[in-house]
Amino acid sequence: MRLTRCHVDAPLSVGTSLALPETAANHLARVLRLREGDGCVLFNGDGRDFDARITAISKRGVVADIVGARAIDNESPLRVILLQGIARGEKMDLILQKATELGVAAIIPVMAERTEVKLDAERTEKRVAHWRSVIASACEQSGRARLPSLSAPASLADAARDVGTGATKLTLDPTGDVALATVEIASGAVVVAIGPEGGWSPRDRDTLSAAGFTGLRLGPRILRTETAGLAAIAALQSRFGDL
Repeated sequence: MRLTRCHVDAPLSVGTSLALPETAANHLARVLRLREGDGCVLFNGDGRDFDARITAISKRGVVADIVGARAIDNESPLRVILLQGIARGEKMDLILQKATELGVAAIIPVMAERTEVKLDAERTEKRVAHWRSVIASACEQSGRARLPSLSAPASLADAARDVGTGATKLTLDPTGDVALATVEIASGAVVVAIGPEGGWSPRDRDTLSAAGFTGLRLGPRILRTETAGLAAIAALQSRFGDL
């Protein structure tokens, strides 16, 4: 039987006992209703799964003994960096969740001309914390033991200029210069830039072009922001990564 996996933001080592963070404790004890003596798997993003056993459940929290560790090797050989125009609410959650399941290595949320989401400092902090929890949950479900890195939101100009030195840089475009069958990946890494709900503006496209991004054709149709990146990642993984 497959044991429950749970992400914990804490150091883990075999032979120690751990008072689980509140989020993990609530998930295991109150949502999944594990009992004392039940087993589970903990991970913190260091590339290992830690076998654990619940030893105490009380109002004060949940304690688990860590009894074993295993290296998990299911990361893609293709390093995919998703440069994603920030989308609204559940659309952004879906993009982060599915991109994590598809094996992206890093996600960079960007503010573009047509971005509809407005974030001040307080909202940005809360939103990034929420996005990290979405990514962690996707790793729990998909079996990944390394969390994709998540950058703080940046302007498109800054992100496009600084991201992926030496990597192939692509943005989806039904009239783009290259097709999937002819694209070449440099250094085993690729940056995929996807616009927000309103798409890239002409100035955004100029910014991407100046930063070395090339248009990638996946077909003649225009895809929504929550479809475009996932389709591109899946196609690139099929050809260059997870075979």
